[in-house]
Amino acid sequence: MIKINLLAEGKRPVVARKAKASLGGGGRDLGNLLLVTGLLAGLLGAGGWYFWTQSKLNEKKREVAAAQREVEELQQVIKEVEDYKIKKAELERKIDVINGLKANQRGPVQIMDQISRALPELLWLTNLDVAPATINLRGTGYNMSAVANFIDNLDKVEEFSEPILNDATQKTVRGARSEIYDFKINLGYSFKKAKTPTLARTTGGEAAPAAGESDAAAGTGDAAEQRRAE
Repeated sequence: MIKINLLAEGKRPVVARKAKASLGGGGRDLGNLLLVTGLLAGLLGAGGWYFWTQSKLNEKKREVAAAQREVEELQQVIKEVEDYKIKKAELERKIDVINGLKANQRGPVQIMDQISRALPELLWLTNLDVAPATINLRGTGYNMSAVANFIDNLDKVEEFSEPILNDATQKTVRGARSEIYDFKINLGYSFKKAKTPTLARTTGGEAAPAAGESDAAAGTGDAAEQRRAE
């Protein structure tokens, strides 16, 4: 009697189908693995690019902050310089005012000194009026010779211009043995620049006045002689 194992024969296709099924699942796993790997690589690349850009951005922010600090420091320096210029200008203005006051004080002192040096004997002043560029003098002398000597002495002062005798009035004082003369003299002055006489050397090595100065001196002498004669 022949026996056929139908169970064994029926089971064979099932085994084959399982093998084919296992082969199809391995392909899908490989694709999934490649997909996951690609996603991870993309994420890593994106993360690296993000961190690189953030580091560059932070570096630029640090540079901007450093530049801002430098600008603030420079602004402070500029403010200090401006304050220094203002203080310097104010100090220069005060110095100019002080120098002007000193010059104004020194001028009358020099005028008084030169006039007191020019006063001869037998003459005194009764009034002295100093204007910005002129001097008005009033006084009394025992004779016209004293007045003429006073005019000559004033004319010798380099800072004074030629004095002009405006008035000379003779009058008699009670109890006095002689008459006296009241006079008025006007002259200009300038202490800014002193006169510098021009000298010419003679053959003997001595300094001689220039022609213009000798003529002026001669004219002054003639004027003085004429005033004495008056």
